Amino acid sequence: MPGGRRLVVLGVAASDSHVVANQLIAHFLGEVGFRVVNLGACTSVEEFADACAAHPEAEAVLIGSLNGHVHEDLRDLAEAKLSGRIRCPVVVGGNLSVGSRKDPSALARLYACGVDRIVADPADLPAVLDELRAARVTDRRFTQLAAS
Repeated sequence: MPGGRRLVVLGVAASDSHVVANQLIAHFLGEVGFRVVNLGACTSVEEFADACAAHPEAEAVLIGSLNGHVHEDLRDLAEAKLSGRIRCPVVVGGNLSVGSRKDPSALARLYACGVDRIVADPADLPAVLDELRAARVTDRRFTQLAAS
């Protein structure tokens, strides 16, 4: 990693053009020491996968959604992860369903489609990224021990 700074890929889900929170999150993460590849609004799963290919050192993909259509926007996520195009954890946050009545199964459906973590408060992102990084290091060590 250039300069030793940890890198994340950030963007807003494919059908969503809301960028104010995206810009604030990018700025916040930069201030706490992350390099941010910010893909901006209306980012498809394919574009996130391309960014992961261009930045294999990325430790997470962060996807925001404010319009509530994230389930449809991420319909190709499971395949992108299975194929190895997205190899790092995927973190989602924002308004994750449409309407004032929230569907209790909405979060479970996101996990089922390949989301690794759901974050309600962007201020929690550094701690979540630390947890995900620690888990990946532990998984790698376990895999190396099992192989020897």
